[in-house]
Amino acid sequence: MDLLNTLVDKGLRRELPTREEALAVLATSDDDLLDVVAAAGKVRRHWFGRRVKLNYLVNLKSGLCPEDCSYCSQRLGADTGILKYTWLKPDQASQAAAAGLAGGAKRVCLVASGRGPTDRDVERVAGTIKAIKEQNEGVEVCACLGLLSDGQAERLREAGADAYNHNLNTSESTYGDITTTHTYADRVDTVNKAHAAGLSACSGLIAGMGESDEDLVDVVYSLRELDPDSVPVNFLIPVEGTPLAKEWNLTPQRCLRILAMVRFVCPDVEVRIAGGREVHLRTMQPLALHLANSIFLGDYLTTEGQAGKADLEMIADAGFEVEGTGEVTLPEHRAAAGGGCGSHESAGCGSHEGGGCGSHEGGGVCGTTVAATSADKARTDLVAVRRRGAGTDLAPNA
Repeated sequence: MDLLNTLVDKGLRRELPTREEALAVLATSDDDLLDVVAAAGKVRRHWFGRRVKLNYLVNLKSGLCPEDCSYCSQRLGADTGILKYTWLKPDQASQAAAAGLAGGAKRVCLVASGRGPTDRDVERVAGTIKAIKEQNEGVEVCACLGLLSDGQAERLREAGADAYNHNLNTSESTYGDITTTHTYADRVDTVNKAHAAGLSACSGLIAGMGESDEDLVDVVYSLRELDPDSVPVNFLIPVEGTPLAKEWNLTPQRCLRILAMVRFVCPDVEVRIAGGREVHLRTMQPLALHLANSIFLGDYLTTEGQAGKADLEMIADAGFEVEGTGEVTLPEHRAAAGGGCGSHESAGCGSHEGGGCGSHEGGGVCGTTVAATSADKARTDLVAVRRRGAGTDLAPNA
């Protein structure tokens, strides 16, 4: 297919595809799906080999959020039955992080619900970062705390944070349909603050919210312009009790096409499969590893994920390998330009439902809804509220 040959050539040169080419990827047929995966896989392997980076989420503060994001199980007034607790103490957060690191993760994403941190919150997180790094040599830490005020990104960097995540989520033109308590511009401003402070910027999207192909392309092109080191791709987890609980617009095939489009537009960036892969990719998850070079290990913020052991088996069975702590995530040209974290090696974060990190458990946008097929039946059986790990007395899934 001429389109795919052109996109591979552009991806190997880091050349931006045209919008028409990106839209054409999303419009390919199921008959062409394996060709699409194979083409995007060439770009993925060129820049990242067969390595898969593992990331682990620690939910520092669950629920209790004043924002009204339609996709979020922690949103204002939501009756979702999720765990609700205030800030974990540094030793509790460090203990939770240790479980993920023992399971093979090289990055810990520290996430807190809310509009954004107070200066006191930033100091609290700074203490948590110190505790985690003292007990786990070589660990990367990404903070995801919502909208940042002036000086807060710099303080997090001083405390040892390597990266900061804040997702754009959807296109600028439709952002107001999903959130009214802050703006798209607010999110862009926070990503820019992270960049300016020398943190590795991570920003992604949520798919499956009823958005049009044009919306998806718009947000991915906006992300390319912001130039984060990491782009988490979330697939809406429709949690009962949120406004978007009835949005089941994704098939495994569409998820793969979305990931392929992101890879072609952002060829040399860490593309992470974040929230919702188990719900929407299901048995097609191994194919997605040919497109993305990063995933989350174990559970998400408020919902359960695939067992950590199953993640590791999936990676090995698909012919990939877990990226080691001593390996550089990003291609040399990005790392040399200051991308990544710590020693400017790596990047990204990925799973948040309100203010930030990259693995949303909900998402929403109004627009041209993709036509449902027989494969789009609601799989509410695959959505389970997290009852273990941080904020509980039960061992985490890692």
